[in-house]
Amino acid sequence: MEEETKTEEIQDEEVKEEAAAEATDAVPEAPEEEKPLEKMTAPELKEVAGKIPGVTGVTAMKKEELIALIKEYRGIVDDEPKKAEATKIGGLKKKIVDLKAAKAEAQEAKNKKEVDVLRRRINRLKKMTRKAG
Repeated sequence: MEEETKTEEIQDEEVKEEAAAEATDAVPEAPEEEKPLEKMTAPELKEVAGKIPGVTGVTAMKKEELIALIKEYRGIVDDEPKKAEATKIGGLKKKIVDLKAAKAEAQEAKNKKEVDVLRRRINRLKKMTRKAG
């Protein structure tokens, strides 16, 4: 009876030792999946940037500066999508200005139907600029 309990204890100890050995030999897991930099808040970005060696003044940086710093450190290259968005927004705003001028002419001509159509087009374009930006 004593021998059975001793062998069980020895087996339990061996299992525990193997588990401990596997835990130390195992590759440490990657940190929890981090959300994209653009979706992070400024305090989260400051925390990430604070871990970069040799960087000072992180607390005074703005979100765009922090994102640029972290991307540079990590070697992430931007594909310059912001320029494309800016030109798209610029084109939409130019159309809005043109439609406003046409709307003003229609108001002078007392053409209520055309004014209403232009007003809706302007509002639709304004919504598109908000979504694009």
